[in-house]
Amino acid sequence: MAHIETKAAARRGRARQQAGRQGRGERREAIIAAALDEFSVRGFAATRLDDVARRAGVAKGTIYLYFRDKESLFQELVRAMVSPLVGAITAAPLQDLPIRTVVELIADVFVNEIFGTRRKDVLRLIISEGPRFPKLAEFYYREVIARVLPVLRARLSLAVDRGELPSDALARFPQLLVAPAVMALVWSGLFEQFEPLDVRALMRAHLDVLFGERSAT
Repeated sequence: MAHIETKAAARRGRARQQAGRQGRGERREAIIAAALDEFSVRGFAATRLDDVARRAGVAKGTIYLYFRDKESLFQELVRAMVSPLVGAITAAPLQDLPIRTVVELIADVFVNEIFGTRRKDVLRLIISEGPRFPKLAEFYYREVIARVLPVLRARLSLAVDRGELPSDALARFPQLLVAPAVMALVWSGLFEQFEPLDVRALMRAHLDVLFGERSAT
């Protein structure tokens, strides 16, 4: 009987631990979501951790259980929202696909997984706040750009070697591939109310400029 009671107590203990971990995870996610809202509305400088805590429904001290300061909270926001996409791109078997297909996949990721989601707000924050807060820009460069750019450059160089591209311009400047994406982010933030932009059509047009229009077949 005592053995059964001991096992039952152990199960209850494990259940409490699991519930505690789940609760901590939910609070952490709530803080990150609230931080994105506050940063998007107020900017990095004007956002206070008090405001983040209030929006997340937690005490300000709770934030410090998860994040050292506002900068580390912003960094974790980037990791949580953008890094999974970076990992997917860097792990994809890009060498096995035609270069136009590779670029089309990257364009689709931007339209569907960035521009069509709250990740768009993260990139806007980097564009707007990076010049005033170089450490944020440096972190984003290391966490995202420095991981993706070599992959793109290597695949584009391979496309040049294979004769898939008529020149090495894209291999030398992979930034040309994402230039319309950056422009779309800026445009949507500044001019969307005056002239909405069809971002999917924009990216298709960009591909046609780079590779020529696809045939009907």
